[in-house]
Order: sequence, then C-alpha cells, then structure tokens
Amino acid sequence: MPCKDDFSGAEIFRSSGRNATIATIDVFSRFWGITYLNNIMESLSNRVTSVTPSLTLSVTNQAKALRAAGEEIYGLAGGEPDCDTPDFIKQAAYTALAEGKTKYTPAAGIPELREALSTKLKTQNNVDYDPSQICVTSGAKQACYNAILAVIEEGDEVIIPSPYWVSYPEMVKLAGGVPVMVETKESNKWKITAEEFEDAMSPRTKMIVLNTPGNPTGSVYSREEIEGIVEVASYEDIIILADEIYEHLVYGEEKHVSVASVNEDAYKLTITVNGFSKSHSMTGWRIGYTAAPDTIAKALSTIQGHTSSNATSFAQYGALAALTDEASAPFIDNLRGEYDVRRQFMLARLKAIPNVSVVEPKGAFYFFVNCAGLGLKSVNLCDKLLTRYKVAAVPGVAFGHDMGVRISYCTTLDVLNEGISRFEEFCRSH
Repeated sequence: MPCKDDFSGAEIFRSSGRNATIATIDVFSRFWGITYLNNIMESLSNRVTSVTPSLTLSVTNQAKALRAAGEEIYGLAGGEPDCDTPDFIKQAAYTALAEGKTKYTPAAGIPELREALSTKLKTQNNVDYDPSQICVTSGAKQACYNAILAVIEEGDEVIIPSPYWVSYPEMVKLAGGVPVMVETKESNKWKITAEEFEDAMSPRTKMIVLNTPGNPTGSVYSREEIEGIVEVASYEDIIILADEIYEHLVYGEEKHVSVASVNEDAYKLTITVNGFSKSHSMTGWRIGYTAAPDTIAKALSTIQGHTSSNATSFAQYGALAALTDEASAPFIDNLRGEYDVRRQFMLARLKAIPNVSVVEPKGAFYFFVNCAGLGLKSVNLCDKLLTRYKVAAVPGVAFGHDMGVRISYCTTLDVLNEGISRFEEFCRSH
C-alpha cells in the first residue's frame, strides 16, 4: 500500500472535464491500495462520469491532510462560518431528542417549521408562501438539486452566470440537462445583465440560476437588475432558481432583495432556495428549504419523499428555534458585523497587491480575485500557493473562471493577515 506521502491533492486539482470522476477514483484507489477493474468503471452511467468532483471540497480535504501531517496551513478556502452553532439552537435539538422526536416527519418537513418559514418569508422577504408551498430539505444543496430535477427534462438548457457556485452545472448534468454558462464581466461586478440573459436563450432554455448574494463573487443584485431578468424570463416562462442562502450576509448600504418578491411574474416563475447553514453556522445540520408555486411545490415534496424521505427530525427543531428564538437576530447581527470587519480588512490588503484586481463584495464571505495579470491558470496558481506558501485557496476554474481564485474570509483576522501576506508575497514574486 502506498504511504500517505504518495497522495497528492494536485492530482485532483488537475483532474477536469469528463474524466475527472474516474481520475479522482483512481487517485483514491491507489492511495488505499484498491484495484478497480475496467468493467466496473465502464458500468458507471454517462451522467456520473460527466460530473466533476467538487474542487472546493478537494482543496479543503488537501489542506486538512497537510495539517494532519504537521504542516501549518493558512486556510482561505473555507465555505462555512468559523463560529459554532448558537447554544439556543443546540438546546432545541437536545430537547427534541429527549422528547423522542426521532421518527420520520412529513416529507416536506414538520408543520411548525413550515409555518415559521411561511411567516419569515412574509415578514423578512415580502413574499407570500403558504406552508404547503414550502419543502424542508437536507441542506440548500439538496433544495437546489430537487428544484432542477423537478423542472429539467433531458436536453433542456439551464443558463448559469459565471463565475458560479461549483455544484450548479453538475446538478444540471445529473438531471439530464445542459448547463449554458454565461461569462459575466468584472466591470459589471460579476453580474449577468438582462441583455446577456436574453442573448444566451434558445428554444431549449428552461431555467436560469440567480445566486444573490453570490458565491464566489459576493455580488448582490439590485431590485432593478432582478426586474430586468424577470422581464426576460417572462417572455418564455423561464423558471428562475433563486439561491438566496447568503441573504443575511449583506454589507454597507446594500440590501437583499428576494427574487420572488419583485412582481407577480417573478412570484410565478421563481423557486426560492434558502437555508440555515450560513446565517446560523449550521452547515453540518443540513437544513435548507424551497418555496415555490403550488404545482412545483407539490413536485418538490414528491421528489423529497422518494429520495431522502425527510430532513433529520431533531435538526428541524433546531431550525425552528433559529427562526423563533429572540436570540437569533442578535446572533446574525454579530456574525454579519464580524464578517464586515474582515471584509474591509481584506479589501484594503487585496487592493494593494500588484497584478491582481478585485471587486468589492457586497455579500457572502468571499472575494473573487482576478489573477490574469499573474499569467497562471488557477489550478497551477493554487497548487503553488498551497505547496510553497502554505495558503489554501480555491481555483477559479471550479467556478468557471480559470484566471481567478476564491478567497474566503470566514476565519480569524490573524489567519487572514498571515494568509494574505503570503499571497501578496506570491503575487509579487510572479
């Protein structure tokens, strides 16, 4: 069996395209000394072999492996809050466990949580969904996939603005659809325009994905920008998948606008996705939700019933506390305030680094740094950055933009300071 020193995350970094899944399995099989027969590999479906592994998870795992080997790694790759889940949420889950609330729940979620979500959407997002239109899922990621699966037929096209969250194209491919990436411009703060959307449409277009606030760019769409996109979508009844998981992490004068709230057309066309991972540091709890028009909502519940059955019972009671406990709002305010301090610190440091450019993110907890001036493709750049400078960042190719990197600020100021200093040293040496 090969030793751990033989395992290189760079091999996963360099795996891309249709063969990435097989390449990654091969890396792990060599690591554990397992031989896979060719006929087993050939039995994998085309849908699976067309899907690439998540580079964000690969980078995180590689950084963890280096730390386990004794290396000091400055992690700027993370996609989750660095604080713990609040105690009042944990206590609600403990109580649910103690009370025996450990059985199956309705596929769409416990009634109390769906009712609370309906109230939250009305009061915070200005959009009126009945509890029957809400489906609680095992994380917002499952919510996105359920939404795509409910709408997309074989060969249907889904427009995805680039840079994009890594899983959108792969979910579309798993559902039999065709992802159509539309490259956005740094000069427009990495946001798709209504005109770019319309130009990308074809007779096969069925859906557009709108992530606001966005990962990896931190871009936040204004009401006017959303209205323009909705107008184009309404021409051909294009469904809008509105991923709003970062809604509570918006900074300065910027305001989050829920896509479904802007007008009647938006409400009819939008599947809203949200969750608790980013706002309440509940990434491992896996609680998300969809809110959608009646017909789609029923389909989403049906999909849920035949896949995961329901989100974890006692975790749903934790989510209920996140919505109803008076300690929730102060927690979110403090979290947002802390991230804003880090955001401003990182913005000042990044703007001083030569050969790179950055747009000020108005939401989420990432910077998407344009590194075209360094003349390196993103995988090569991040590989060098990690192995030589001990800084973990995510290659932009994972997000559809190979000349950039995603840097997260969901870590301490000390780690950010040292990590960005090393990144600056790297940039100045190229």
